[in-house]
Amino acid sequence: MPARHLLSLLTICSLGLGMAHAAGSGEADPPLPLFDAHLHYNWEPAAHFPLARLHALFRAQRIMGILATSHPNDGTRALQEAKSKDLWVVPFIRPYRTRSDVQTWMNDPQTTELIVGEFKHGYYQGIGEFHLAGQAAHGPQVRKTVDFAVRQGLYLHAHADDEALEILFGQNPGAKIIWAHTGFSTEPARVENFLRKYPNLWCELSYRHGITDGNGKLTRDWQTLFERYPERFLVGSDTWIDERWNNYGDIMATYRTWLAQLPPDVAEQIAFRNAERLFRRK
Repeated sequence: MPARHLLSLLTICSLGLGMAHAAGSGEADPPLPLFDAHLHYNWEPAAHFPLARLHALFRAQRIMGILATSHPNDGTRALQEAKSKDLWVVPFIRPYRTRSDVQTWMNDPQTTELIVGEFKHGYYQGIGEFHLAGQAAHGPQVRKTVDFAVRQGLYLHAHADDEALEILFGQNPGAKIIWAHTGFSTEPARVENFLRKYPNLWCELSYRHGITDGNGKLTRDWQTLFERYPERFLVGSDTWIDERWNNYGDIMATYRTWLAQLPPDVAEQIAFRNAERLFRRK
């Protein structure tokens, strides 16, 4: 090969390597931080997911905070009292001792005793997640719970259908409600009606159906709703069984996929800034 051709080839290779190095050395943007607004640390997964493993998982997934609940409330207390500098914990009182309390708490006189006793720890910011459907929201312990929350400035995390949600607000208009799963399948237009009617309603989106199409693209109705009410939505994992813990990374990746389709300021509000505004204590 003539010397001049060899020199040209070496020059091209050198430039190509330099460009590849420059491209390869550029650091990718870190994942969008997320606040997990529906996390359970129940007794069931504790043996498989000790606190050290949980904190490692949260760091790997760039989870900056969690709304923590459990049955019994021991798991929530363990998370709160671990005092990790990497994780902001927002503890809620769950009115359950065992899973079977899901069906009976609204009529069980011990519910009030449980809530008042847990509240004495001094760090709880809400009550829930609790389950209600339809007329069960008229149960005597429900009204007591709502009134207690309003007196103490606590949020309610309600797994409720549309009818129960309206009953809760009817019992005390001062209630502040995080709507777990946003009704699962309540149509976006009806969700918007609720947001207009109840200024103290925020919609949490775990297990929420219909936000995206079959290809992971936001539907037009949900994108419009998020852009119109960016300050009213939260995301969550709902780790109620081991399977949800095992798939935690996939759950968070799904959120980041559709959040990336929104304007950056809207995505940030839903991802973590709404939680900061609601739960950060001054």
